[in-house]
Amino acid sequence: MKFVLVDDHFLIREALRGILQEVDASATIVEASCWRDGSRLIDEAPDAGLVLLDLVLPDQDGLAALAETRQRHPKIPVVILSAQCDRDNVMKALDLGAVGFIPKSGERKVMLGALGLILSGGIYIPPVMLAHCQTPFAGGDLGLTARQIDVLGLMMQGKSNKVICRTLGLAEPTVRNHVSAILRSLKASNRTEAVVKARELGLERSLTEDDLVP
Repeated sequence: MKFVLVDDHFLIREALRGILQEVDASATIVEASCWRDGSRLIDEAPDAGLVLLDLVLPDQDGLAALAETRQRHPKIPVVILSAQCDRDNVMKALDLGAVGFIPKSGERKVMLGALGLILSGGIYIPPVMLAHCQTPFAGGDLGLTARQIDVLGLMMQGKSNKVICRTLGLAEPTVRNHVSAILRSLKASNRTEAVVKARELGLERSLTEDDLVP
């Protein structure tokens, strides 16, 4: 696996390099301290397993860099790193297609867990997004059926529609209809926003196959 790390702080890169080596000791890690060099490294690594991108770079806004990367290399997952972990930045990054938003202030074990989730196909949302969680809700409170709750649980694990189809034994059009109903119920414009809102409402437990309605 190859990781591309773009951050202008040497100490941050050094710390992240050690964490990435824990994730995959055999991984190739390439680094850049500015977007000009980072963009070139990404262009040279179309098979990269993950790009870790600082939100604040000396020569480019991190969100603009994220948008550019997603446009030019849509198959490469990008995670944002930042000390500015406010709701607005997190939502903008997720809306632009980031697979996660990792605060630089996070402990080593938190970063390891976040990267593990992302590399397994999930989306990492920092705890600050859940700071004002309400009382856990029942799916019925939102007008969701039992099957739609199953679909939402798998969405919260970062599963694609195809994986949800296989897991639940449903046709893809049926899953798409369920996803659309979930977005309407949560008043969300996309899957990522739906996951964020569900967690804010208290649905934090990731469902397993044993929980699914037969």
